[in-house]
Amino acid sequence: MAWRRAARGKRGTAGVARLEHRLADNLLDLQHDLLSGRYRPGEYVSFCIAEPKRRLISAAPFRDRVVHHALCRIIEPRFERLFIAESYANRRGKGTHAAVDRFQAYCERYRYALRADVVQHFPSIDHEILLQILSRQIPEHDVMELVERIVDSGRGVLDGEYRMSWFPGDDLFAICRPRGLPIGNLTSQFWSNCYLHPFDQFVKRELGCSAYLRYVDDFALFSDDKAQLWAWKRAIVERLERFRLRIHESRTQVVPAHCGVPWLGFVVFPDHRRIKGRKVRTARCHLWARLRAYHAGEISFAELDAGIQGWISHARHADSWKLRELILGDLVILPALAANGAKAGLCCENKDRGGASRPKAASRRPPVSSGPDFQ
Repeated sequence: MAWRRAARGKRGTAGVARLEHRLADNLLDLQHDLLSGRYRPGEYVSFCIAEPKRRLISAAPFRDRVVHHALCRIIEPRFERLFIAESYANRRGKGTHAAVDRFQAYCERYRYALRADVVQHFPSIDHEILLQILSRQIPEHDVMELVERIVDSGRGVLDGEYRMSWFPGDDLFAICRPRGLPIGNLTSQFWSNCYLHPFDQFVKRELGCSAYLRYVDDFALFSDDKAQLWAWKRAIVERLERFRLRIHESRTQVVPAHCGVPWLGFVVFPDHRRIKGRKVRTARCHLWARLRAYHAGEISFAELDAGIQGWISHARHADSWKLRELILGDLVILPALAANGAKAGLCCENKDRGGASRPKAASRRPPVSSGPDFQ
């Protein structure tokens, strides 16, 4: 079961192929290594992505990803029953759009919002603190030993992304504390929720904030009392120091909910929501790049249409009918062979701000899509 989940969407890659060749033997060898205590994680392969912002992604070998899935199947239910309902990241039945829906519901009910995010969240996660939190729910010595090995395998992977922060009581050796969870691991996403779970409990129980939600390292508090939110901000800064975390204090301000609050790629108002301008520009460049790839014969129409429908599905969660009409109205989709031959319908004379080629106005046609309409 664990290898099937790890291989989902990755069949045909070299790592999956190596494991699937003599699959039963390889899985039995992996099981023997785990039971005997000889299992050791492999080396990460790191690469950078630029969108939605620059991040260093570290991919574990496929063999290790099978272990991650098996481990999470064992320990995840123990923590899932403890998590607050308002934690929306990397959980079944939650997700980005559910978090935006709840955020807007709070905007309708409360006058003010305090939105914050953690500085260098994954590079800052302290291994000692994380293992203390995990050990409270993992009494088995062998399982905890495996957890420690996986956590330790991420030591130093994100050192280049971390800027040292000093906290009360630190000495010069604090700079040597093991820290950082590789972005890209299934375990890292899950352990991020575990790491901030005590903080969630602090906000809900000790501060008494009933209108609170979190998505990974982004969180928001709501109230009708502006002074109360400022007092909560000071308490939050102090409490996060216990986890060796900081927030972007200059960007963490109390704002009126009716003015629109940025949240997970949207600007949310009490009665409507918009897609952030940066997200629109990125989506437009991405769609034009996919269109050029299709006309060059690099991708199939099904792949092009999947990209278009994926963006439409996301944009529908905002009030974006005119925006979708504007962006999709310029996408003239021609048969790949015709496009390769005469380049008919695509003209590179006009460049949009993202550098993507635009067709002549005379050749504009209604957008073509095999999926549902754009409403």
